[in-house]
Amino acid sequence: MDTRNYNRRYASEYGWPRTIFYRVFLFLVVWTVSKLQYCIKIVGRENIEKGKQYLYTANHTSYLDPPFVSLAADETIAYMAKQELFDEKNWLLSSVVKILGAFAVNREKPELATFKTVFDIRKNTRWSLGIFPEGQIRSTGVIENIQKGFITIAKKAKLDIVPVGIKGFDGYAGKKLFQKHITATIGKPISYELSDDEILQEWARQICEYTGYENKACFALHDQEHENEAEKVEAQ
Repeated sequence: MDTRNYNRRYASEYGWPRTIFYRVFLFLVVWTVSKLQYCIKIVGRENIEKGKQYLYTANHTSYLDPPFVSLAADETIAYMAKQELFDEKNWLLSSVVKILGAFAVNREKPELATFKTVFDIRKNTRWSLGIFPEGQIRSTGVIENIQKGFITIAKKAKLDIVPVGIKGFDGYAGKKLFQKHITATIGKPISYELSDDEILQEWARQICEYTGYENKACFALHDQEHENEAEKVEAQ
């Protein structure tokens, strides 16, 4: 039984052997499945600099989002994944997640080991990082209640944030060919040097533009800003 804590992974695990395996898997498996079963269309790859490290951040529609994002970006990306995905009960999914270099996060109480992994990958490898700000799979067609931890990670690791909009997912294809149509849009990088609110607003704006989702994240932010301004006026 694998009892390892996958919150902590090391730069040595992201060397050439895993990088080569990742690239082969991306081309032979992900590209084939994405094209034949999901007719994936990739837009916006010109927005990113090839080989530069980023924090890739997409809306979360299914378990296929990580391979969709990696294929769209054409990059090796280490994803931060919920602890439960490393559970041996789902051995196939667990094995794929581990082999492809994902690392775990305890969503209730993030461990220091997770952040050490982020910094290790950032400083000592050429891999980018990936995270899903919604925190879980959602199919509501609305962007709201975004977990702001991705902003903290971006600022600490000094990584610009790349929004990725995944549009058109309406269920897994099974054995059907050419009946699903997915569009993965690589957005324009958002500077980690912007304020938290600016980053959140711009991320939500781009994701909603690429997916057609309703943007409630910014509305909530604007409401809070108005409340803050009202409090300032009352205090004067």
